[in-house]
Amino acid sequence: MNLVLTAEQQELRAAVRSFLGTASPLAKVRRDMDSEQGYDPEVYRRLTGELGLAGLVVPEDRGGAGAGHAELAVVLEETGAALLPGPFLATTFAVILLTELGDKELLPGVTAGTTIATVALDADRVLNGAEADVILVIDGGEVRAVRGGDRTPLTTLDPTRRQARAALDSGEVVGASEAAVARARDLFAVALAAEQLGVLRATLDAIVAYSKIRVTFGRPIGSYQGVKHKLADMHCRLEQAESIVRFAAWAADESAGELPAAAALAQAYVGRACFETARDSLLLHGGIGFTWEHDAHLYYKRAKSDEVLLGPTRVHRTRLADLLEL
Repeated sequence: MNLVLTAEQQELRAAVRSFLGTASPLAKVRRDMDSEQGYDPEVYRRLTGELGLAGLVVPEDRGGAGAGHAELAVVLEETGAALLPGPFLATTFAVILLTELGDKELLPGVTAGTTIATVALDADRVLNGAEADVILVIDGGEVRAVRGGDRTPLTTLDPTRRQARAALDSGEVVGASEAAVARARDLFAVALAAEQLGVLRATLDAIVAYSKIRVTFGRPIGSYQGVKHKLADMHCRLEQAESIVRFAAWAADESAGELPAAAALAQAYVGRACFETARDSLLLHGGIGFTWEHDAHLYYKRAKSDEVLLGPTRVHRTRLADLLEL
């Protein structure tokens, strides 16, 4: 087991970070989230089609890159740090599910970016449900593809990622396998944890930088013991979250037997750690952090939205305890 990024993974991280820094900086994120579509289709097209990031975990014989979930985690950490608007995470979930089911019909279009797909984790709030061409509905071990139907956009906490209520009582069966669906759910948890790690890291970086330049009573706020303690706690959360995500991604690629517990651990710890860090960062920024013009509240909202996306923390803690027979 190696929890340190390889040279190739570091190059992938640098490439994705550079692309997002140019194509989707936070100033553009704000413009895109307020647009009619809620994201920039050209950025999404380049991520999926030009860079091929949607097909990272798809086998080469099905048109993908044949990479692993460790590489996917690296990408999602960067999209999380950049607060990337749009359906990339939803597409990632769909690609994971279709790949595990062995689908060959929908998958090529989704990985190429010509078809936007999402997975209905909850019929009342489908991730990018209004923008998706196809909604994948899990019913036990069966998966249906719903095209069209009633889609009602929702007003949600996180303005950088839209959700919708959708009618999901129809659709064609694209696959059926309880084992594949169960594994896909665990892989969703790992993927989401990777995004949460990126949000956590960016949040900590921002408040550390701010604590060096914000001066009160003639001293940078970072020199005060109370602030130092908060920053130290946040750093510890980051270190633990990174280790958990790296382990979970490794298990996804190398140790199927350890994946369920690793996925449960990832959501039991990383989601809460991400939100607590975003909350503390908001508080340490003081009054400016609560203003619309500052980015701290956007990270806070993404952190809270992600924390509950796959269910409350207690659900994952209970599952982890059951898996470990505690």
